[in-house]
Amino acid sequence: MIFIAVKFRVLPESADRWPEIARDFTEATRSEEGCLWFDWSRGVEDPNEYVLLEAFRDEDAGAAHVQSEHFKTAQQTLPPHLAETPRVINTPVQQDDWSLLGEMAVDSES
Repeated sequence: MIFIAVKFRVLPESADRWPEIARDFTEATRSEEGCLWFDWSRGVEDPNEYVLLEAFRDEDAGAAHVQSEHFKTAQQTLPPHLAETPRVINTPVQQDDWSLLGEMAVDSES
């Protein structure tokens, strides 16, 4: 799979509304055939920072995402709400889902 982590520093006046601002993009991406997940989290220490964790089945699915109309629309609609250019990590991973963190295993899952 292709695993992507993106940090978005959002303008303070847009931070509380960011989930709504990004909703169409989020929903469209989640409905893509090759999207495994597309999950937003808000910073605990910095409420103006959102982290997006996303994964796509393979390179072809990732390329289809970047070429989609909703991605092109997001390139126009999201930047006016950002304080800086998002930072990204994009890497292939040899698995297709999350692994369990054995070092913090929960007894009820055994």
